[in-house]
Amino acid sequence: MPPLITREEALALGELEDHQEIEALIDRAWQVRVERFDDSTDMCSLVNAKSGGCAEDCGFCAQSKYAEADTPMHAMMSADQILEHAKAAEAAGAHRFCMVTQGQGLSKRDFQKIVDGAKLVAEHTNLKRCASIGHMSVDRAKALKDAGIQRVHHNVETAESYYPEVSSTVRYEGRIRTIDAVREAGLETCVGGILNLGESREQRVEMAFELATVDPTSVPINLLNPRPGTKFGDRDMMDPWEVVKWVAIFRMIIPGALFRLCGGRNENLGDFQKMAVRAGLNGVMMGNFLTTLGSEPEDDRAMFEELGLNTARQDDNGANPRPDNRAGWLDGATPAQTPVDRLIDRQDEAPMWDPATQLRHKKKESVPPRPDGAPNRGLEIVQVDPRQEAA
Repeated sequence: MPPLITREEALALGELEDHQEIEALIDRAWQVRVERFDDSTDMCSLVNAKSGGCAEDCGFCAQSKYAEADTPMHAMMSADQILEHAKAAEAAGAHRFCMVTQGQGLSKRDFQKIVDGAKLVAEHTNLKRCASIGHMSVDRAKALKDAGIQRVHHNVETAESYYPEVSSTVRYEGRIRTIDAVREAGLETCVGGILNLGESREQRVEMAFELATVDPTSVPINLLNPRPGTKFGDRDMMDPWEVVKWVAIFRMIIPGALFRLCGGRNENLGDFQKMAVRAGLNGVMMGNFLTTLGSEPEDDRAMFEELGLNTARQDDNGANPRPDNRAGWLDGATPAQTPVDRLIDRQDEAPMWDPATQLRHKKKESVPPRPDGAPNRGLEIVQVDPRQEAA
């Protein structure tokens, strides 16, 4: 579906400051969302299946070996552990479940654990399955499909013109090649990025139109939650009116994609999250994020239901995605009853992914200089008494 506004119109909308004018834009985006998706939703949850020790230099990420933040560590999960978290996500009301690992590529052993985990999730839940495991070849993408993965997530992160400020070790072209490999394998694509990395308004519009060209099934929008000790560790949170404005603009530019808010939504939006739903969202990332805490399931479901949206699982959840196990995606019996029939309201009612207890934070023995020469920011500055220093 082509964009509903031009670049020039998007740039003009990006300049809006008056709250009433932003609310009028939100109303336009809401109509686009309802006309395309009616009352359906598409709620996702994730597990951080492997964390820490990343060799890349992405400026927003504490997992990078170039960040001075403590590294959030988690060894590669077993297939059974992945299934446990998937069942908890289903009990919370998620429609789909994403297995996420750090870095830009997995060893054969770790890749096999993702494959085995995907098979178990397909066999024992009615969740739709996604994976986010960095760069991959067509062969690996096909192996994921054979295991029951239906969609692969791989962000571009930001506009191509701003991308060198975000990472110098992961090439923008490499990200596009992975997206092409995923599509060639017959899988759906989930491609988005992060707002408030220092990009200009013009670059936000650039990113949105680049995403429109990629034409992903799903567009996750993350909001920078600055991590002290990273390149972007001293940035302020994004103004919530700016957030909802840009969600609406992206909706107008990519009207046919499934939109969800992910990392940083609680910290940046607070009570504005319901307004962000009206700006064009299909869903949110339920539960916790990779290294930070999220919301309670009952609160996320309520945000959508209060606007008349249906959070129950439907045949297509609004965008004709591949069927879940109820339609026989894989051979074998589908479970007759799953936790989705008795939804939980609080995360402590089921073993959802919990970075507060399952991650261990390890101090780095040494931090190499960032390849781009930029400093890490946001670290606490300790004032040293000059008399003590002299002593």
